Amino acid sequence: MLMAMGAIVAGLILLVWSADKFVEGAAATAKHLGMPTLLIGMVIIGFGTSAPELAVSAMAAADGNPGLALGNGYGSNITNIALIVGLTAVIAPIAVHSQVIRKELPLLLVLTLIAGAQLIDGQLTRLDGWVLLAVFAGVMGWSIYQGFQGKEDPLGGDTDAEMIAHPMPLKSAVIWVVVGLILLVVSSRLLVWGAVTIAQTLGVSDLVIGLTIVAIGTSLPELASALAAVKKNEHDLILGNILGSGIFNTLAVVGLAAVIEPLKVDPEVLYRDWTLMLALTLGLLLMGYYGITGKRKLITRGEGSVLMLVYVTYTGYLLSTVVAASGM
Repeated sequence: MLMAMGAIVAGLILLVWSADKFVEGAAATAKHLGMPTLLIGMVIIGFGTSAPELAVSAMAAADGNPGLALGNGYGSNITNIALIVGLTAVIAPIAVHSQVIRKELPLLLVLTLIAGAQLIDGQLTRLDGWVLLAVFAGVMGWSIYQGFQGKEDPLGGDTDAEMIAHPMPLKSAVIWVVVGLILLVVSSRLLVWGAVTIAQTLGVSDLVIGLTIVAIGTSLPELASALAAVKKNEHDLILGNILGSGIFNTLAVVGLAAVIEPLKVDPEVLYRDWTLMLALTLGLLLMGYYGITGKRKLITRGEGSVLMLVYVTYTGYLLSTVVAASGM
């Protein structure tokens, strides 16, 4: 048990560090190759912060623990919106300006509905996984097309400022991409082993472990990115990362896991976890796009507090099931 907990801690630390270096290297490489700054912000940084979720879920599915993969994907979305957006809004209200984000919010809602439709029959088949990956490929194509349009957008400006502040030579960028990718695999192996061992020891499902410990751990890059961005008043970069990560988790993370190992889905995933994920996505749409009055585009401190309360309540409930199952 202690060894498993040590593996989780070491795996999370290495996972977060390697993911950060991987994203930095990938963004710098893309910049050297002439990719538009807006596209780097949307695809490389926004989706790249979900590299830990993808690595962990792929490893979990390959090891025959698809429940951990599903819990990680859905749990990360819940954590990103309820905890990370909530916390950053409490620190400083989040203003929404980016046209890209306004388009991605409704898109994430639609993708969440598609994910829910796949859960109704109580399973995620390989066909379901391929459908999610095909939709992801379409979203990526749309994002690339939008990025090459070259239109002015606050998200592009925020990303450009970050790239100028932290330049990286091409050789160093490529090295960090390779090293970061290797360490992502190693750290994911450690984390998955530790999580599965703890789940088996406590007698709880790997789904619950994925929704809690693993989801929080793999969301740390988004949290670090959000806290750094809020200090610099780069609000669109905060939501850009969260929405990009949400799209990536819903489609690529869960889709790849289902292709590797189809899984049976317990009913509570649909009525508890997916329903909350849908409600949070809809709430974020209303807060960030329309606003309560319909006249402002802002996520306030009060709304951030509500999001954090929802997260604490949900996580507390999941942990209570762990205590009940272990007989503590």
